[in-house]
Amino acid sequence: MTSLAAAVAVLALSVGSAGAQELPPIAPVVLAPLPFDEWLSALRSEAAGRGIRPEVLDEALTGVQPVEQILERDRSQAEFTLDLSAYLKRRLTRDIVRTAQRMYTTHRALLRRVGLKFAVSPRIVVAVWGLESNFGRFAGVRPTIPALVTLAYDPRRGEMFRNELFSALDILNRGDIELERLKGSWAGALGQPQFMPSSYLQYAIDFDGDGRRDIWSSLPDVFASVAFYLQQHGWTAGQEWGREVKIPAAARARAAAVPRRESGCRAERIMTAPRPLSAWRRLGLRTVGGGALPSSTVEASLVQSGTRSFLLYSNYEALLGYNCAHTYALSVALLAERLK
Repeated sequence: MTSLAAAVAVLALSVGSAGAQELPPIAPVVLAPLPFDEWLSALRSEAAGRGIRPEVLDEALTGVQPVEQILERDRSQAEFTLDLSAYLKRRLTRDIVRTAQRMYTTHRALLRRVGLKFAVSPRIVVAVWGLESNFGRFAGVRPTIPALVTLAYDPRRGEMFRNELFSALDILNRGDIELERLKGSWAGALGQPQFMPSSYLQYAIDFDGDGRRDIWSSLPDVFASVAFYLQQHGWTAGQEWGREVKIPAAARARAAAVPRRESGCRAERIMTAPRPLSAWRRLGLRTVGGGALPSSTVEASLVQSGTRSFLLYSNYEALLGYNCAHTYALSVALLAERLK
């Protein structure tokens, strides 16, 4: 049995990419049920039963071994180890904002076509692209199959990553990309949008019409795939994501009494139940500039992160669908706001 077979269940709360799932609390140490070679043989048999061709399995799985550094990365994801202020300081640097503006201007025509096709704000598309892969510069260099094998063999989240591994093998089986190009993040997220393999199969778009859904090197496919993902997760054209607000001292107790949601991902469960802006106005919340909130029927949920407070509309939940972490989703929203 490899040393990875006795890996502890590590603390992490998000894959950090599209299709990310919330993780459970730290669990006790659990040993893998089988030695790695036996486990891999059983997985290969199941993949063959799912229709993956023998030659694909030979190429992808022969000689593959767990990579212990993957679990080290799984312990320390910034979305949950940094508070909002520290996270924004790291992610929304002056250089990132300048680059986002330059990319938004450079690709304006393409972004406009994508925005019209999928009814998603081009500014949001650029912000997601920028924060996921630094505008395509760092889409991940780790071979995807060994990364997913490692995480699938780890018993803590094995079932989730086992399914992602089958999806990655399906991508190879379809001929969408060659094995040597199938690279991404430590968690198996792919290409410039950082889609998990299952999300790639469901949401990747061939927008340039070349017959391939190339989220690694085709900007039309990258932008369209991000936009389609957000559209399918509820983004509504013409609506904003939310707004930052102030909670005066006299309104804090009233705001704190609003019940939180009882379902959804972890980030959603720390949001309040939605109420109309007019109701928040009556509770005493103010705009970030100190003015009165609109007397509107638009529903919003309150979330407080560090010293900052936000009223979040339904479009914001599409960003949480991409990555269920308020640090991430607020970074995307605030970066998009800075683009003109």
